[in-house]
Amino acid sequence: QVQLVESGGGLVQAGGSLRLSCAASGRSFSVYAMGWFRQAPGKEREFVATIDWKGTNTYYAASVKDRFTISRDNAKNTVYLQMNRLKPEDTAVYYCGSSPWAHYSDRVNEYDYWGQGTQVTVSS
Repeated sequence: QVQLVESGGGLVQAGGSLRLSCAASGRSFSVYAMGWFRQAPGKEREFVATIDWKGTNTYYAASVKDRFTISRDNAKNTVYLQMNRLKPEDTAVYYCGSSPWAHYSDRVNEYDYWGQGTQVTVSS
């Protein structure tokens, strides 16, 4: 059983920054890809960013590319999402997901474990 615990969400003004963390336990963190997704009220969960098992390769949604950075520390079993130049449309609950594969993915159904989510609210 994998447990994922997100933290770092909050309220921030447009243009500000937040850093989300996701601490993992329960299986070998360093051999699996990880991803960040978000879900706004009334909308489906959408892809934000993903990173492969080693941290060498990353991939971003077009809406966050050049503003967000995903990274991981395999020694700490933690994945991060640095969010800069935040916009009101970034407001959502952010979830981290653990994939059973080493290669990254932007597909929700390719992740088998999820955290409880952390709220990010960006005011205009």
